[in-house]
Amino acid sequence: MSRLLLVRHGLTDSNSARKFSGHSDIEMSPTGYQQAERLRDRLANEKIDAVYSSDLRRAVLTAEIVSSGRGVDIKTCAELREINYGQVEGLTFEEIRHLYPELAESVSSFSPGLNFPGGESFGEFVERTRKFLERLEQNPAPTTLIVSHNGPLRLLVCALLGIDTGHWRQIRIDNASLTIMETSPRGVVINLLNDSSHLASS
Repeated sequence: MSRLLLVRHGLTDSNSARKFSGHSDIEMSPTGYQQAERLRDRLANEKIDAVYSSDLRRAVLTAEIVSSGRGVDIKTCAELREINYGQVEGLTFEEIRHLYPELAESVSSFSPGLNFPGGESFGEFVERTRKFLERLEQNPAPTTLIVSHNGPLRLLVCALLGIDTGHWRQIRIDNASLTIMETSPRGVVINLLNDSSHLASS
């Protein structure tokens, strides 16, 4: 049986402003660093055998903080990046609705045919995330920490549980939250979803 610890990176100023960050390689905010440190303390007694992270700075820094002192190398994976929003990166939804009204209608539902100009289609995003799962299956470890972004983590939960990706937006994954899943030949069990009790006093 393998244990997967799914973690979303710590808070950024773009998150606070509700901007579409996507592939933009932005920094965590001071609060984000504090969140990552609290999660590190929460997982202090958890054995971690492997660490995978999106190669974007906010995820890598979260992975470094959470796994610090363990002597485990962080494997960075472009497959774990957030969706590439292309021309609308750095904009809020209100700005997108004003500048790209037709795109805003598709964004509100994230329909399978959604395609961000200059970025990725939703289908490409799903396929990229699946490639990471294939990599994970080829390199099993007893306990694996995976640090990524809101979108990829929701898709991973869907894929692992066998849920259609059309339901991905019904799953909530907050900054620096912890989701725990256990895989075995008999199937996958979700033990914890979007837990942020370690941030209660932050």
